[in-house]
Amino acid sequence: MTRELILDPASLDYSNIIADAAEIRKYNPQRFEMEQLTAIVHEDLQRHVCAGYKDLTDGEFWVRGHMPNMPLMPGVVMLEAAAQMCSYFSQKYDLLGADMVGFGGLEDVRFRDPVVPGDRLVLMCEMTKLRRGRIVVTKFQGFVRNNLVVEGILKGIPIPIELVTAQLERSKSAQAESVDPQAPRSLE
Repeated sequence: MTRELILDPASLDYSNIIADAAEIRKYNPQRFEMEQLTAIVHEDLQRHVCAGYKDLTDGEFWVRGHMPNMPLMPGVVMLEAAAQMCSYFSQKYDLLGADMVGFGGLEDVRFRDPVVPGDRLVLMCEMTKLRRGRIVVTKFQGFVRNNLVVEGILKGIPIPIELVTAQLERSKSAQAESVDPQAPRSLE
């Protein structure tokens, strides 16, 4: 994997908020503890590049248990933050042509340094391949204090919302029809 920077994190204007949490919610479905972006500060539609950040606090859902007395941001949460930024950019500009973008895969992921409460995780992505309706491939990098802490390649795929909704309905129906194991039984 190339070490070429997508953008120099020192060159970003963090006071130029393009999208805050409320604006990000217009494009991303994650809510509550699963929202992993604080703001978007750079968009370049010509290069398909986006940058934003997540300000980490002591109130993050993972702080208490990962790890006790040494809270480290889980790698999977870093990846989720990167995925949410890629999804935001793809959905805002309707690049994939999907109602929702989901994980399609990861490649060449490297974690380089720990990320802890009090840090600002600066994320940037560059879409390197786009097949509308099929897949978006994105190179991403994450920085803390201008030091590279995570990098990799993320793949996004369309989520068929109507199929997921139908599957959830079938599951609810099956649960409602199943026998409650705690209910008294007849001895017939």
